[in-house]
Amino acid sequence: MKAPLQAAVLVVLTAAATTAVVLPVATAQQSTLSTAPTPVAGLPDFSQLVEQVGPGVVNVVAEIGSKASPRRRAVPQQDIPEIFRRFFGPDDFPFPGAPGQGPQPRGESMGSGFIISPDGYVLTNHHVVDGADEVKVKLSDGREFAARVVGSDEQSDVALLKIPATGLPTLRIGDSAALKPGQWAIAIGSPFGLDHSVTAGIISAVGRSNRYAQQQYVPFIQTDVAINQGNSGGPLLNVHGEVIGINSQIFSASGGYMGVSFAIPIDLAMGAVKQLKATGKVSRGMIGVQLQALDAESARGLGLPDARGALINDVTPGSAGEKAGLRIGDVIRSIDGTDIRQSSDLPPIVGAMAPGTKVTLGILRDGKAKDVRVTLEELDPTLLPGASQQQMPRGPKGRAEASANPLGLVGQDLDADDRRQAGLKPGEGVGIARIDGLAAREAGLQPGDIVLRVGSETVASVSGLDRALAGVKPGQTVMLLVRRGNQTRFFAVTPRADEAQ
Repeated sequence: MKAPLQAAVLVVLTAAATTAVVLPVATAQQSTLSTAPTPVAGLPDFSQLVEQVGPGVVNVVAEIGSKASPRRRAVPQQDIPEIFRRFFGPDDFPFPGAPGQGPQPRGESMGSGFIISPDGYVLTNHHVVDGADEVKVKLSDGREFAARVVGSDEQSDVALLKIPATGLPTLRIGDSAALKPGQWAIAIGSPFGLDHSVTAGIISAVGRSNRYAQQQYVPFIQTDVAINQGNSGGPLLNVHGEVIGINSQIFSASGGYMGVSFAIPIDLAMGAVKQLKATGKVSRGMIGVQLQALDAESARGLGLPDARGALINDVTPGSAGEKAGLRIGDVIRSIDGTDIRQSSDLPPIVGAMAPGTKVTLGILRDGKAKDVRVTLEELDPTLLPGASQQQMPRGPKGRAEASANPLGLVGQDLDADDRRQAGLKPGEGVGIARIDGLAAREAGLQPGDIVLRVGSETVASVSGLDRALAGVKPGQTVMLLVRRGNQTRFFAVTPRADEAQ
């Protein structure tokens, strides 16, 4: 008599639920199944969707000449343990749009794109076509067209192309504002030149910021969809076959896919398309302030109830922000009633508004709530981070004495040349020659930094710095406004009673 079959439980994960299915386990006497296995039910099948939208996805080939073209400023490699990568080429940043690249040898680089209108408008990434002498678009039916770059926007990384064709298959535009983490997402593109490759995954997060690419006006869609070199500019789709984003970047230590991919929301991209069609460029609103993130320590140092909001660490002279009365140290908590939870929330909202728009900012100043009306001005590209870079001021002259304040900061007076090189006004700031205090070093202060303020008190000399810091007690957080290179920011320092000097 044969032994009875043992029972085992197989857990099948579906999009809707987790179902336990009891399957038989073969005995030694049963070597093959008598019937074909039943297909797994409940998992998505994207084949019909891909068949329908595939013809609207194209290859974009950029012909690169030897002439130099404007490039983004490279982020120093020592500052990048892992970085958002552009998606094409065998190395980190070898093709058009790559930060810091000089003249390129003649050759081809390939990205992806998709058709948004039957009369030949194609959407792709700015970095796919940036610096190209010629751009060609290859359709799925084998036809190839020379493309005209209607307009391209570096900040949103969106480029609009036009090819001389009509009756083309188009992709439907979805609603990226409605996306939620956990929803399915599909990408179609040409990784490594493999045309119309399809990958799928889920939305991992929305509204992500990217400090490495200096695209502060893009609230990225993060996914775990497999994206690689050549996917740049291709569509990110929902389960209805609608475009919800443009695949743009990956987060990688090697240049290859590591499970974290980023796309430009299609709502933002189509807003850029409208302006590119009309004027060939994208205009954005600007307040004219520099922002930094808050954490629990800096919130404590500023006397805030929590760490929500965007801290203003600089106000551009003559800007809309200065005209409205915004000050260094103000914390923006809302704009037109929309909460600002972190500093990266504000630039995409402001950047999506037209110059001349009037907005109401809810701020905290010295712990008190206040509303400020601001009329946005047009963004000046020269004011974007990395657009211009002053040299670091040379170290203060003279001999550094021992520290005479609780933070262990050894100050050094600046002369007129020091201040001019740092872009400071006469009688503004005191240099840091050496740092003896552990808390100040841990906070990120460095020799060569220039202290502008201690809390709300301006300092302009070593004696003034020591006097402003004299009353700081162990465990008390003090906020220092510091100039480093051409950037100004706050540092929160909390000295400890037992810290080693």
